[in-house]
Amino acid sequence: MPDNKDLLLAIDTANERCSAALLRLSDGGFAALREDEIGRGHAERLMDMLQSVLDEAGADWSEVAKLAVCIGPGSFTGIRVGVAAARGLEISLGVPSVGISTLEALAEPEWGEGPVLAVHDARRGEVYAALFAQGGETLREPEALAPDALPAFVASAGAGLRVVGTGVAIAAGVLGEGAALFLAERRFASIAALARLAAKRAPDGPPLPLYLRGADAKAQVPLGLRAAPLVTNPL
Repeated sequence: MPDNKDLLLAIDTANERCSAALLRLSDGGFAALREDEIGRGHAERLMDMLQSVLDEAGADWSEVAKLAVCIGPGSFTGIRVGVAAARGLEISLGVPSVGISTLEALAEPEWGEGPVLAVHDARRGEVYAALFAQGGETLREPEALAPDALPAFVASAGAGLRVVGTGVAIAAGVLGEGAALFLAERRFASIAALARLAAKRAPDGPPLPLYLRGADAKAQVPLGLRAAPLVTNPL
């Protein structure tokens, strides 16, 4: 049974997975962890999953001392679900929360081996990318960019670059097979990496979604709700 107020609850709904974990702040160990491949429907699944990891750990909501959430980039809908849940829990539980980017959590397990390029296929001829030095220092903040911009993006990395994410094949096509180690098996950030990063990060206000470009779909305004033309001189 964890010590009272010793748990960090981590949430990730930014991609095809719906993930949650409980990390003990006192020793860095995991009390419970789940990563379910669900595709869509995060809003319907998330709260049941959070309760299930608490049940697995034999813990109660009152033992949560800190929250963490993946802020993207990723699915617009998924990011909103996760960030809104974290914000609601922050208010209801009276505990702080921190946001961690998808790309940082994706790169974290490789930091000990060398510089890391985390790159996701963003569709529409773009990738989301961030570059980290060995040890985790951020060399390039997350950006949305064309694949042919990747060689310049990673120029400061030096030798031994490791590439992870859903954009590995795209990166290999422009960087060249001999330019880096492409880790095709590491496609998505793990909830464990997100929790580890969050445990060490001080809260700095409510987490905000990290949107690197506008939504693919534009909301349509119903005809009856469209504003009437402004008449400046009716007489």
